[in-house]
Amino acid sequence: MQLLTTGQFYGQTQRLVQLDGLTLTDTAYTHEYVDWHYHENAYFTFILAGTVVEGNKKEVVHCPAGTLLYHHWQEAHYNHKPPGFTRGLHIELEPAWLTGFTSGGLAIQGSLQVRDPAIKTTIYRIFRELQLSDETSPIAIQALLSDAVQLLGSRRRATAAVPPWVGRVRDLLHDTPAKNWTLPELAHVLAIHPAHLSRSFPTYFACTLGQYIRTLKVERALTLLLDRRLSLQDIAFACGFFDQSHFSRCFKAVMADQPARCRKLLLR
Repeated sequence: MQLLTTGQFYGQTQRLVQLDGLTLTDTAYTHEYVDWHYHENAYFTFILAGTVVEGNKKEVVHCPAGTLLYHHWQEAHYNHKPPGFTRGLHIELEPAWLTGFTSGGLAIQGSLQVRDPAIKTTIYRIFRELQLSDETSPIAIQALLSDAVQLLGSRRRATAAVPPWVGRVRDLLHDTPAKNWTLPELAHVLAIHPAHLSRSFPTYFACTLGQYIRTLKVERALTLLLDRRLSLQDIAFACGFFDQSHFSRCFKAVMADQPARCRKLLLR
């Protein structure tokens, strides 16, 4: 089984940036199949375009654009790329970085798919900074990634003992990102009281129900912004926003930027 060293990924490297313990690699996938291998550093893989199928010791994960994966160091896996263009951003975290930029490092073993929209929108902001590449981008990337790693660690610790409805509401919201739920309707599907859902949601998701749904819609919109065939109006309606103006307001609240400007940076 092959060990891949820092900055080494199968495919065509379009860009490689190293920042004091971090290595960011923008890669176009060119291999139809990559046999079992592992990496010397823990890292995130973020699928920017296309699709890849990844297998590890526990499961096989189908990864369309917008999928975020985390691998602990030396975690073995394999990849299969269906026909078509696939592009991924890899963010490698050296052990010294995890110790120096996070509180106690990130004690997560194995491979996992990260579904939290707050973490995924943060990864999009890192990619945007990578594309912008000005004098403040390095410190911005370091700070954003530190936030993402800390949030991932806290989310994992918080899942130790949760009521069953928490997993159900997460799956339901992620499976219907464009649906505009009402609180009574969502509570009815979950078979819990609306007041209990509203009051208890921040305990398990670190934000209100409305904030989570809004971030989920924006995260979906970010994936679609990379599709040049879609207009901003198309994206707004596909993500469940009332109109393009509503889309712009919600997008700016989450990303601190306008959709058009963000799209321009992402598509550089």
